[in-house]
Order: sequence, then structure tokens, then C-alpha cells
Amino acid sequence: MTKDEERLLMQQLIDPKSQRQAFERLVREYSEQLYWQVRRTVLSHEDANDILQNVFLKAWSHLDDFHHDAKISTWLYRIAVNESLDFLRRKKNQVVVSADDSGQSVSQTLMADRYFDGDQTEALLQEAISRLPEVQRLVFNLRYFDEMKYSDISALLQTSEGALKASYHIAVKKISEFFRSHD
Repeated sequence: MTKDEERLLMQQLIDPKSQRQAFERLVREYSEQLYWQVRRTVLSHEDANDILQNVFLKAWSHLDDFHHDAKISTWLYRIAVNESLDFLRRKKNQVVVSADDSGQSVSQTLMADRYFDGDQTEALLQEAISRLPEVQRLVFNLRYFDEMKYSDISALLQTSEGALKASYHIAVKKISEFFRSHD
């Protein structure tokens, strides 16, 4: 979305007459990329869909709180990240990220998921990512999969670019070590 399109969308979101249509456009525009961001964090298709619904419900109910000096995408990503992390914290006792109730690894669980369309290497990558600490996992996903600039991640997570670069570098190193140990 160009800056002009985003500016127009923001104006339409403010105006009660065009708000509903503008929000529908916002959902169409950002659903897929937000889905994949959430999915990479929680891994499960069903959980990602539920969280994505919560993201848009929260965005709709907090339109008045949106700071119009920020980018819409940054605001939505922040909601998605927070919803995903809240979900993981609630599920922490069930160890959703590292294994399910049957003791399967993340890669085994993904390969059994009918919505997973990757191969064994992709499943192993997700296994490696799932073993990262929360912040490193988040930074890695945003940078690697979403190709987000450090400046945008910095605005999203409200931390310095230097800290993000360090987190990404450490995450890449840990993932590389994971693959070396699985040769």
C-alpha cells in the first residue's frame, strides 16, 4: 500500500460514513500477511485463524486509539504480535511451542498438520525457530519471513535497531547450529 493510499484509508477510517468500508478494505489488505506472521508464531492454523479474528476485532474496537502519525501496518502488526504472545503465554503450561500432548516435536506435528504445505526442511526450520527465546523468534520471523526493515521492527517492538540486529544475528546462529546438529 502506498503512502497516499494509506493516508486516504486513514481518513476514511476516521469518517463514520466511510469507516465500515475502509475497515473492510483494511482487512482485505492485511489479512494474509498478518495471518502468516501469527501462524509463524503459534504454528497452528486453527490458532492463527482465531488470533487473526481477535486482531481485527481489537483493531475495530480501538480505531479511536489509533495514532494517525503511525503506519497502519505497524499498528496492526503490534496488535498481532501482542495477541500472539498473549496466546503463547496462556498456553505456556501446555508447551504449545515445543511439543504437543503426544510428545511429538514441532516438525512432526507440522508434518501431520493437513494445513501445512511445506517439506521436511521447512518443518525442521520451524522446529529450530520454536526453540528460540520469544523475542529472538519474533525478530527472526519479522526480518526473515516478512522482510521487514529493522526500523519498522524497532517501531513495532519499541526497541533499538542495534538490539534487534543482535537478536537476529543470535537467532540465525542458533538456527544454523540446530541444522548442523540434525545432519
